[in-house]
Amino acid sequence: MTWKAALFITVMCCALAALLGTLVHASVTRQTVDQAREKALSRLEDVTQSYEAGEPLASYGGIDPPGLPAGLRDLAVSGKRGTVVSEFQDRPTMWAAGPADGRAIAVHVDYTLSADTIGNLDRAILGSSVLAIGATLLMGTFAVTRVTRRLHLTAQVARRIGAGDLDARVNDPRTKDPSRPEDEVATVSGALDTMASTLQEKLLNEQRFTADVAHELRTPLTGLSAAAELLPPGRPSELVQDRVRTMRALTEDLLEISRLDAGRETVDLDIHELAPLAERVVRAARAAGSATESRIVRPASVETDKRRLERVLGNLIANAHMHGARPVVVTVDGPSVSVRDHGSGYPPYLLEHGPQRFRTESGSGGKGHGLGLTIAVGQAAVIGARLEFSNAPDGGAVARLTLPEYIHLGGDEKVDLEEVEVEVDGDGGGDGAGSRQSAVDGTPPESADKRT
Repeated sequence: MTWKAALFITVMCCALAALLGTLVHASVTRQTVDQAREKALSRLEDVTQSYEAGEPLASYGGIDPPGLPAGLRDLAVSGKRGTVVSEFQDRPTMWAAGPADGRAIAVHVDYTLSADTIGNLDRAILGSSVLAIGATLLMGTFAVTRVTRRLHLTAQVARRIGAGDLDARVNDPRTKDPSRPEDEVATVSGALDTMASTLQEKLLNEQRFTADVAHELRTPLTGLSAAAELLPPGRPSELVQDRVRTMRALTEDLLEISRLDAGRETVDLDIHELAPLAERVVRAARAAGSATESRIVRPASVETDKRRLERVLGNLIANAHMHGARPVVVTVDGPSVSVRDHGSGYPPYLLEHGPQRFRTESGSGGKGHGLGLTIAVGQAAVIGARLEFSNAPDGGAVARLTLPEYIHLGGDEKVDLEEVEVEVDGDGGGDGAGSRQSAVDGTPPESADKRT
């Protein structure tokens, strides 16, 4: 915008300078020529009277003098009077001629001073135009830059808000001081700040509501769980206990989501071998009755929070079994872990916008609340990982987790490299079935080189 405005100002200044210069040049030239013509015609009148009286002609006049332009000579011979400017003896000269017994009587006036005056005027117009254009361009660019700088600040704040920083504000001084007039940029900045404050308040209210509901449900669910254990054995007792367990799991998930939303989670980072962690999660899934295959292609060391990483992988595997189809395969290939199901894949909304709590679209018969992948995304962000969702070309859902990798350089020294992709092929449904890829980025925590 700054360069466009500068170009526009330059073009307009040049056009204005050219117009004014042309008008001034034409006016001064006409005035100068008229003065020289009047002087030449006055001399012609004097020379004509001398000729008619038989007196000697002045030095500046004569009959058919040399150097007289042919066009002016023909005009005089035809019985008319006229003037013209031409070169005579390498100097600009104003000629005036009239009829004299079938010939041309003419006088000449030195036009050098007038020509120099016009030339100096043209140079002055050109120089002043350049100075005026330069000064106007500088002032215009300065004024436009002030506006664009404020617009850039507003855009940066809008991007920060879109990235989740709801505390970001423009705080344009024109919106704070009633004595200062508001321009359009200040109006936009104020509207953005108001929108951010309203959005932040609504999100905080939702977070508090989720946390309060979860906390309030824990106490009655604890009593209900104890009462369910006292019911006599039978099918009704099993149904009650199963529903109570489901409600307790949902309540714990809501509490975990509220903590993630609040952004007050802390991590316990350390160096771990990725393959044993993945194997441990797979064994836990098998113990719970979910048949899961595991493959170790190449081991790797990563910096992560073991508990939170196991939580992420466990949710992805559980989601694969709930919404996908067997076989579910967990593969460790270096710093990459993949959990692959062969279901219908993630739905389009999840691939485009990421998991959404309490929304599921899959062939799982409506099971699940959409919280498993939401928690996985939140925990991945906490440990500085990146979680992506996509669908395999031959069917099935894929979730990819990216973690920081540690490379052993030899001896006891380890160097923390930039994050390396860890792929987890997630379940096909509950939180997904579709065709496009979605990524949720977490910023890896900064870490210095460590020695063990």
